[in-house]
Amino acid sequence: MKIKTRFAPSPTGYLHVGGARTALYSWLFARSQGGEFVLRIEDTDLERSTQEAINAIMDGMNWLNLDWDEGPYYQTKRFDRYNAVIDDMLAQGTAYQCYCSRERLEALRERQMADGEKPRYDGRCRHDHEQHDAGEPCVVRFANPQDGSVIFDDNIRGPIEFSNQELDDLIIRRTDGSPTYNFCVVIDDWDMEITHVIRGEDHINNTPRQINILKALGAPVPEYAHVSMILGDDGKKLSKRHGAVGVMQYRDDGFLPEALLNYLVRLGWSHGDQEIFSIEEMKRLFTLDDISKSASAFNTEKLLWLNHHYINHLPAEYVATHLLWHMEQAGIDTRNGPQLVELVKLLGDRCKTLKEMAASCHYFYQDFDRFDADAAKKHLRLVAREPLVLARAKLAALAQWTPELVHNAIEETAAELNVGMGKVGMPLRVAVTGAGQSPALDVTVHAVGQSRSLARIDKALEYIAQRAG
Repeated sequence: MKIKTRFAPSPTGYLHVGGARTALYSWLFARSQGGEFVLRIEDTDLERSTQEAINAIMDGMNWLNLDWDEGPYYQTKRFDRYNAVIDDMLAQGTAYQCYCSRERLEALRERQMADGEKPRYDGRCRHDHEQHDAGEPCVVRFANPQDGSVIFDDNIRGPIEFSNQELDDLIIRRTDGSPTYNFCVVIDDWDMEITHVIRGEDHINNTPRQINILKALGAPVPEYAHVSMILGDDGKKLSKRHGAVGVMQYRDDGFLPEALLNYLVRLGWSHGDQEIFSIEEMKRLFTLDDISKSASAFNTEKLLWLNHHYINHLPAEYVATHLLWHMEQAGIDTRNGPQLVELVKLLGDRCKTLKEMAASCHYFYQDFDRFDADAAKKHLRLVAREPLVLARAKLAALAQWTPELVHNAIEETAAELNVGMGKVGMPLRVAVTGAGQSPALDVTVHAVGQSRSLARIDKALEYIAQRAG
C-alpha cells in the first residue's frame, strides 16, 4: 500500500505553530515511508476564508521547505463532486432532507439542555413522509447508524470508541446548497486516496462521524493519528498572547527554518535523548509510534538555543542567504562592507537570531554620526589619544590588509607603549565601531576596512580633542 498523507488547513488565518507541526508530522511520515504528501485548502467557510490567509499558508509551507506532491486542492472548486455524492446518498437512503425550522431546532436544543441532555437533532425528518414543495428550504442530513459503536485504533492514542447513539444526524448540505466541512473532508480523503490522517486532537470528535460516512459510501477508512495540543510557557493553550501569530513571524524575528522545524518535531516526538536533528535524520527516524499523547509546552528559550546552534553549524553561505532578507528589511546596503558570509562567521557566536545580527552590524556598512555615550565617556579620554595615534599610524602603514597584520599592528602598539591590550583595544574598538562591544577586534577592524577605520580613528581623536578642550 502506498502511504499518502495530507495537510488540510482552513484559510481563515495564518499558518500557526500547531498547524505547522501537524504539517511537519504528516510530511515526515509520508517521506519516511516513501509515500506522497498532499496539500489541501479547506475553504468551505466562505465568510472567513481569505486569499490573504491562503497566501500566508503557502508562504509558511514554502519557507519551511515542506514540499507537496499533489495540490494545492481547493474544496470550493469541488462542490459539484460533493453535491453529486450527496444526491446519490439521497437516492440510496443514506441521507435525507430536513425541513426543520431554525426556531424548532433552537427550541429543541433549549429543552434538551434544560433536561440535562446532550443537545442533538432528534431525527424528526428522518422518518417524516410529509410532502414538501420542491423549492421549500431544507438541509441534507446524513442518516447516521442508530445502533452500535464506532471504534478506531488511533496511531497515537490507541483504541477510541464512540456510541452511535451519541452522534446525531450530521448536516452535510446547507440550505444554500453548499456542502459542509465534515462531508467535504470525507470525500476528499476518499478521492485523494489518503491512507493516514494526522491532525490535531480537536478533530477526535469529528472522526466517528467521518468514519460512518465513509462506510456508508463503501469507501476505505484511513488510519488516524491525533496529535496533542501545544501549550504556552504558562501551561495554557498556545495562542496569540504567547508571541508569534504565524510561522512567518518567526522568519521576521530572525529564526532559520531548520531551527523551527527541529523545535517543532521535538514538540511531541522523540528519538532517545537526541535534540538536534537534520531534515534527513527526521525523515529517516520519524515514526507515529514515538509521538507522545501528552501536551507539549512551547519554550521560546529552547527555540533560541536551537536557532543559535543552526546559525553556527549550517554552512555560512546558506545562513547568509537568509540574513540578506533581514539586512534589506533594515535598509542596510550590503555592497559597502564585508561579504555576508564573513558577517555570519563574525557575529554567529554573539547573535541568537538573524534579526539581532542585522541590528548589530550597521557599523560594518554605514558610518555613524556619534559614538555610544557611555562607551565614549569611558574609553575616548585624553589618555587614549597616544594609543590611538600610534595604532592609526601602524594600520595606515599596512600594505596588505589582513586580520593577521591588523592583529600584529594592535599588539605592537601595546608593546611599544608598554601598556595592556585593553588600553589600546577598547579605545580602538569604540573609535572603529562607535560602541563598546564587537566581535574580536582584529577581525572587526579588518572587516570595517582600512580607509574607513582610519577615518573613524581620526573622528575619535577629534572627539577626544574637543572633550579635552
